[in-house]
Amino acid sequence: MKLVGRQTWEFENRPRIIGRAAVVGPEEGAGPLSADFDYVYDNLEIGEKTWEKGERKLLEQATQLALINANITKEELQFFIGGDLLNQIISSSFSARKLGAPYLGVFGACSTSMESLALASLIVDSGGGDYVLAGTVSHNCTVEKQFRYPTEYGSQKPPYAQYTVTGSGCGVVSRSGKGPVVTRATIGRVMDLGIKDPFNMGAAMAPAAADTIVSHFRDTGLEPGYYDLIVTGDLASVGHPITKELLQKEGIPMEQTTFNDCGLMIYDLEKQPFVVAGGSGCGCSATVTYGHILNRMQKGDLKRVLVVATGALLSPISYQQGESIPCIAHAVAIEKEG
Repeated sequence: MKLVGRQTWEFENRPRIIGRAAVVGPEEGAGPLSADFDYVYDNLEIGEKTWEKGERKLLEQATQLALINANITKEELQFFIGGDLLNQIISSSFSARKLGAPYLGVFGACSTSMESLALASLIVDSGGGDYVLAGTVSHNCTVEKQFRYPTEYGSQKPPYAQYTVTGSGCGVVSRSGKGPVVTRATIGRVMDLGIKDPFNMGAAMAPAAADTIVSHFRDTGLEPGYYDLIVTGDLASVGHPITKELLQKEGIPMEQTTFNDCGLMIYDLEKQPFVVAGGSGCGCSATVTYGHILNRMQKGDLKRVLVVATGALLSPISYQQGESIPCIAHAVAIEKEG
């Protein structure tokens, strides 16, 4: 690995994603990307007595399927890097208890999908491990319960609110084997423009997404046209246009490529109006990347993709104490093998 510019790691030993899996809930399975998920549950309980246990089950299943698809056993796995949105990242830590691999728990809110993948690639590229699993999870009901209002409350949502994805995405990174190559990662800075509304995640995260994208192209000397697709994590219908505007002001020619958002891709906003502005949550960019995007890459539809996962670093305590919402975005470049 070498540091390029101020914030970007360039991986010289071509770490690759040799196995992956995406497991989702019923609403995600009813969306336009349903065929790209490894398993779709037909109930939000995920067959468990509590939503929190259901969330954990999503991650446990995704890790197992990723290992199977990588053709390795859990005994061969050397490290697991994971995180989620629940207090003390209990879904990931409890899943790690069952997995049994050495574990690094990380928290980047919804940016955790690419934070974990970047760190897994760094470990593999530097020779620190042969098989490293990266993954994350979210559940609509657990997140609403913790950060906003419990589902049972039935509160009216504002038009800029988002719908937390129920799903988990995982990938096994290795220096050998077949799979798409992780070529570089840009680690984001914490940005805070003073937004305090916990429903307005898209607007809060947009500046961090724009800053990381600008940093990626500044550090690498590349232009957006190098990538067939650039996706943000979960800015949805409010934050994604703001990011476009910010990038335009910075002179970044995003018209060179297809620029989309995972929160807009995973649901059909017209047929699924309950998602309001679109998807969010750790599982949003994770399931879209490890499912839909890498499936398209495997088919040859895409050769180079930049995934810019976004995260709002608030907590129930910080919100209740009137704090604004600091945000971050991490970008990972994935390229088709060969």
